[in-house]
Amino acid sequence: MPATDIVHVTDPNSQEALDALRHSCAHLMAQAVQELFPGTKITIGPAIENGFYYDFDSPHRFSEADFLPIEKRMLQIAEGNHPFVGKEVSYEESKAYWSGRGENYKVELLEGFKDQKLTHYTHSTFTDLCRGGHTPSTKAIRHFKLLSVAGAYWRGDEKNAMLQRIYATAWPAKDQLSAHLKMLEEAKKRDHRKIGPALDLFSIQELAGPGLIFWHPKGGRVRLIMEDWLRAEALKRGYDMVYTPHIANADLWHTSGHTSFYRQNMFGEIEVEKADYMLKPMNCPFHILIYRSSLRSYKDLPLRYAELGTVYRYERSGVLHGLMRVRGFTQDDAHIFCTPDQIESEVSGCVDFALEVFKTYGFEKYAMEVSTWDPEKSGDYSGEAAEWERATSALESVLNRRGIPYKLCKGEAAFYGPKIDMKLIDAIGRPWQLSTVQFDFNLPKKFDLEFVGNDGERHRPLMVHRALYGSVERFFGILVEHYAGAFPLWLAPVQVKILTLTDAQIGLAEELKKTFEAAGLRVELDARPEKIGHKIRETALEKVPYMVLLGPKDVESGTLAVRLRDGRQKNGVTAEEFLRRLTEEVSTKKTASSWE
Repeated sequence: MPATDIVHVTDPNSQEALDALRHSCAHLMAQAVQELFPGTKITIGPAIENGFYYDFDSPHRFSEADFLPIEKRMLQIAEGNHPFVGKEVSYEESKAYWSGRGENYKVELLEGFKDQKLTHYTHSTFTDLCRGGHTPSTKAIRHFKLLSVAGAYWRGDEKNAMLQRIYATAWPAKDQLSAHLKMLEEAKKRDHRKIGPALDLFSIQELAGPGLIFWHPKGGRVRLIMEDWLRAEALKRGYDMVYTPHIANADLWHTSGHTSFYRQNMFGEIEVEKADYMLKPMNCPFHILIYRSSLRSYKDLPLRYAELGTVYRYERSGVLHGLMRVRGFTQDDAHIFCTPDQIESEVSGCVDFALEVFKTYGFEKYAMEVSTWDPEKSGDYSGEAAEWERATSALESVLNRRGIPYKLCKGEAAFYGPKIDMKLIDAIGRPWQLSTVQFDFNLPKKFDLEFVGNDGERHRPLMVHRALYGSVERFFGILVEHYAGAFPLWLAPVQVKILTLTDAQIGLAEELKKTFEAAGLRVELDARPEKIGHKIRETALEKVPYMVLLGPKDVESGTLAVRLRDGRQKNGVTAEEFLRRLTEEVSTKKTASSWE
């Protein structure tokens, strides 16, 4: 049959066109790999954000040394200008095709597609089982780069075979590819998994297990600042702080629906006095129990409960990633219980709060998404179609009234309701999923929540889930990468380091340290008998915002030599002037030094 689902490009940078280009490039990579490494079996090769990957089962152990020959063969295939031709096939026909080639992974995939339309796409001598989304021919594929190889369990299940996943990227133009590769190089320099331990901020201890974070004193200082700021802002906005347990009877999670819809991400049962308990993956049912502890009136609403609550989720080892994907983390969680006529104003208030977080931490750009359900997979969600439509409409209305552009993402919602996802854009242009505002019409029903209305009757409240940092761990990791470890003064674990030239300055240095600390600054003193150049280099590597260099001339003049983190030095600065500048920079939360 003629080609189907071919993307004829009008805008090469549209998401549809980029996905088609990258998916087509994945087919080229699979062909090249099978030709160069006989015995390799193919599985799946989807387009992902900024690139694509393909998973292989191969007797050959791939390494970066293989990338160049694979890329060369891909270019040869691309230059052949082979059209992508789609053919609709029956289940039996497809199974016979893949079985005959010994492609057992494709045969297994077919079992899930028995009642769906099946298509094979062919270019050159290569055929793959896929839904399509391709460029008209291979000629459009020119600007790509293989990036890395990693292990990946078949279908994400550690009980299955370990495959080899080759990641790559592809772009419509050479300059776009170059810019992306440059960004990736910069990202390597900013990797929080390297910077964090180097600055003694946090660690992951093998003896304790993967995905569990140990906060060291310096990282703990930054975390404390982050949490204190958020609590203070929440209190100003009418939230009440609550604290809840880390564990609860399994019956709670049955009632909430988590064991039905979220079981694969929960740790197993813990038997306590012949009853099963489970670690909490979310805080919401606990806040619901607080709400339900007494009968509420419409005069009490909205009720806003906030908690920095630690939760535990069973993430597979293959997806764990430093602070960004962990098994134990602290959410800045809040749940708002309100009447239907209060819902839009409450959602709007959450959006305001999120934008304040972005601004305070120095993120100037962001993107919004409204994630809703997929009606074709209604079994994956709680609630009725009408409820989902009303809830999604309410979220969209808030953003529309504020004139905030957003993308509607079908099938990306949580099982209990639609949500607004807010992505911040970091210093090198990467988007990070951060704040979330989620509508929930499910849990109030499951827990039979009520309030007494002004008519004297009982009504069901609506519920909003809100997380602004997302998780403290992940947001901290984003901050490390955004600032490359060079935190703004108000967040820096050590704000000032005093370096003495000789022992003769130690007395004055200790007095200065006390003065600065009395003003609320975080100060360290380096009075070791080391050369001043060595001390400066060490302090620079620690990314301390300000150094005070004390030598004989400074003691004599009664002034300070101040060295900034960027290498500039200001001489003849009085202690009073220096303290004034620093306290002003901290109080206004400037993201860069105010010193001209």
